[in-house]
Amino acid sequence: MARDKKLSTEDRILWGKVARTARPLPGRMDELAEFEEPRPEPEKLPPPVIKEGKSLAGAFGSAPPEASKRAARVHHPLEKPVKRKLAKGHLAIEARIDLHGMIQSEAHGLLLHFLMRAYDRGLRHVLVITGKGTSLGSDGALKRAVPLWFSLPEFRMLISSYEPAARNHGGDGALYVRLSRPRGMVP
Repeated sequence: MARDKKLSTEDRILWGKVARTARPLPGRMDELAEFEEPRPEPEKLPPPVIKEGKSLAGAFGSAPPEASKRAARVHHPLEKPVKRKLAKGHLAIEARIDLHGMIQSEAHGLLLHFLMRAYDRGLRHVLVITGKGTSLGSDGALKRAVPLWFSLPEFRMLISSYEPAARNHGGDGALYVRLSRPRGMVP
């Protein structure tokens, strides 16, 4: 099936029947039900109005201390032992999201919502499937965009590190993402 082709109504019905026959791992039914809830639309904020000749810090007087901390945060790659354990299945991938066939604006909102929910639930390792996007020689829009999104302010505080996934989890078309620990949570 072509990557840009949407599922027909018959295909969606068939997939729904197949998906209903799958059984979740023991103890994972509550987590599954939580991810199945309807998603609210992401809120659209108006762009900030900045007077001509002023920087963003100048528009607000001075940069707030939280903003300077967030700007300094850098994502590091996963440690080799952690990546090896994820690849071999010795460390659980606690949730996954597949962004195949989505446009960037749709994928951005869905990914942000998914990561915020996973962060709120205290999950540590998730898999983000972007797809390889090798149609007509391109590298794929989402494959290029998702790592760039991780440096945006809305994603930066959620993510501790990320790394391309192992071949058995999607290889170059997927990313292992380690989420930050919520404040006040003991390791």
